[in-house]
Amino acid sequence: MASNSTADGKDRFFSALIYVIPLIDAFMFGGFLLQQFPVLQIIYLPIMPLLQFYYQFPFASFIIFIVLFMAVVRNNNISHFIRFNAMQAILIGILLSLFGLIVAYVIQPVFGQGLVTETLYNFAFLGALACGFFGIIQSVLGRYAEIPTISDAAYSQVRF
Repeated sequence: MASNSTADGKDRFFSALIYVIPLIDAFMFGGFLLQQFPVLQIIYLPIMPLLQFYYQFPFASFIIFIVLFMAVVRNNNISHFIRFNAMQAILIGILLSLFGLIVAYVIQPVFGQGLVTETLYNFAFLGALACGFFGIIQSVLGRYAEIPTISDAAYSQVRF
């Protein structure tokens, strides 16, 4: 939809910062790849304190979702650029949560903890990393990160 933005430096910074949430959400799917390729752990070194905090409290993800949605996405005093990117990061997190539930309660009982489950976890991890880093880069450049289907859903939730 909107490919360019008049986002100032503050908007770009906070929009990029919001995409750390999908990176944190993706961490639980990365166990297989992070074991096989330890060099990938470098990605998580800067946000390791956030990871520990996030996974230490059982409802941290839900609380962050509610706060972001109510205080950022629904707040018309915040720029559309930040609100759109916050909504998109929330949607990526929701997709990861739903994917995790489907794998845990549908795929694993049928296929077990084998190649299919490992492949799906790797897919979710790499997909979330790609979306997260794409969102960070586009936000820093001051552009709306257009991710198919997710961006359309984010646009429908964020008022101008």
